[in-house]
Amino acid sequence: MIVVRFKVKCKPEKTDHALTAFREIVATSRPLAGVINFDMGRDITDPDSFIALEVFADRAALDRQESLPVVQKTMGLFQELLAGEPEATTFHVSSSEP
Repeated sequence: MIVVRFKVKCKPEKTDHALTAFREIVATSRPLAGVINFDMGRDITDPDSFIALEVFADRAALDRQESLPVVQKTMGLFQELLAGEPEATTFHVSSSEP
């Protein structure tokens, strides 16, 4: 299992545009085979920051999600939308509990 924590800080004037794009990514990612969980929300201390927590069955599922056209399109807009570099941490998990 692979867990990815992804955080971005948007330019304040671009936050609504980013929110629309992120909603589309979440809606498109959740039904993919191998996607166990895919959530994204705002940082409660900074309304211009978004944090995603993505859980995949394996690397193939992560690769499928990252290759989605909507993901590629949104990542192509990062220079326009973001106030800084995205933060990403990938965890390789051998077991989990409910």
